[in-house]
Parts: sequence; C-alpha cells; structure tokens
Amino acid sequence: MCNDTWLIIHDKVYDITGFLEEHPGGEEVLLEQAGADATESFEDVGHSTDAREMLQQYYVGELHMDDRKKVTTTEVNVTNSGESSGWTMWLIPAVVAVAVGFMYRYYMLEHKSS
Repeated sequence: MCNDTWLIIHDKVYDITGFLEEHPGGEEVLLEQAGADATESFEDVGHSTDAREMLQQYYVGELHMDDRKKVTTTEVNVTNSGESSGWTMWLIPAVVAVAVGFMYRYYMLEHKSS
C-alpha cells in the first residue's frame, strides 16, 4: 500500500504527505481529495497568500497535457443591445427633466397665487 498523498491544483501536482498533520482544516479534508483534481475545493476555501506560497514547497510537477481537463467553451449569442439601451439613456433623463419642469411650474403658480 502506498502512503503518499498527492493532489492536483491548477494542473500542478503536489505531494502533500508531509503536510497532512499540519493542515489547519484537518487531514481528512486533504485525504478526501487525494489523487484527484482539488482545484475547485482549494479555491472554494479561499486560501491565503501564505497558504498558496506554502503549497509551492510540495510541488512535484505539471500534469500531462493529455490528462488535463478539457475546457469546454459555450457558444454565446451576442445581440447588439447598445441600440435599445441608447435611447433609454437619453429618454429617461428627458422625461425626468420634463416632470421636474412641470412640478416647478406648478409650485411657482401656487406660490404666486398666495
């Protein structure tokens, strides 16, 4: 039986066997991810800069290109929403200005009458 514990984080391989007992979150957390890509779990925790620097001392090497996760791209349909938002950029302030003008005029007429 092998006693080494390795993790993959951002396509880099780390031998964290010597760090298991020191890990602040407990060794169970690391053992759950052992031998697998732990990138998502590593990032979800929000490790500090110090933790990221400490990780470098356990660096073994890069994951082979054939073993890396394929990044899937999704097709995005882009519509030109600039035209529709363009008229609202000036229409809304114009309507507000007209409303303020009417309110001012009404206010002035009321105060002249009194």
